[in-house]
Amino acid sequence: MKGYMYILECSDGSYYTGSTKELVFRLKQHQSGEGANHTKKRLPVKLVYFEEYQRIVDAFEREKQVQGWNRKKKEALIRGEFLILPELAIAYRDIKVPEALEGTIQ
Repeated sequence: MKGYMYILECSDGSYYTGSTKELVFRLKQHQSGEGANHTKKRLPVKLVYFEEYQRIVDAFEREKQVQGWNRKKKEALIRGEFLILPELAIAYRDIKVPEALEGTIQ
């Protein structure tokens, strides 16, 4: 059964990431205040991104992945800037500082 991972933008500018088997039905639930607590308190909401999967379990796994992303990375996904997604996943601790600058950055 097909599944969808989706991102909603709430009235306060926050994002909500979810997954469902019935995208249109689920959006109606969110808009009517019958969705998640996060969206219920931040109506209205707007669908800004979705992906379709052949299996709902794949959509759910993608939902959990995207939920762990920071705002910048989610916004790059929404804008379709797929090539910069790996760059946005780099942790600051993994950035290599040139030897000439070591000790100068605090």
